[in-house]
Amino acid sequence: MKFVKEEENETRNYIFQKDSKTKKTTTFVAIMLVILVIAVIASGLYFKWF
Repeated sequence: MKFVKEEENETRNYIFQKDSKTKKTTTFVAIMLVILVIAVIASGLYFKWF
């Protein structure tokens, strides 16, 4: 099973497709994860858990 499908390949056996929708979704998920990590650190500092 391939991890990333190139646009010119005609196979259906892949996890991610290399197109603009996948790139935008990956960027969005990465930004949300960074925001969540910052929020957890900020709340830990605020409530003096760290």
